[in-house]
Amino acid sequence: MTKLLLSVHVLAAILAIGPIAVAASMFPRFARTPGDADQEPGARRGPATAALLHRVCRGYAVFGLAVPVFGLATGAQLGVLGDAWLITSITLTAIAAALLALTILPAQQRLLATPDGAAATRLGMLTGIFNLLWAIVVVLMIVRPGSTTGA
Repeated sequence: MTKLLLSVHVLAAILAIGPIAVAASMFPRFARTPGDADQEPGARRGPATAALLHRVCRGYAVFGLAVPVFGLATGAQLGVLGDAWLITSITLTAIAAALLALTILPAQQRLLATPDGAAATRLGMLTGIFNLLWAIVVVLMIVRPGSTTGA
């Protein structure tokens, strides 16, 4: 049962968090106003692409709820819910989820309604923080400080 739970947890993380990370990272460049001097030539189709990227982020965020659900189930099955590396991972996951739900998605929605180059730049920074949090969680899941498994 542990292998099944872990497999679903890892698959959900790859298939949900990966697309959010990519779409959220791409969104600011397509959400800038058409007159932005630093805008890439392909970004001229910005509003439609930005709207699509926002829908990807929103949709996969719902699917992404499976990641902590199956992660907690796996941790419980392994008896490691009290380990510091897992508590840290859970905390960072909660922070990343809150950042996505309370800051990134609403900022994307605002930028779709009113493009603003400065706000898009700030959103890019927040998205970078979101991605960094997930990178740290992945490292913690692999390294597992204090683990006796030798991994």
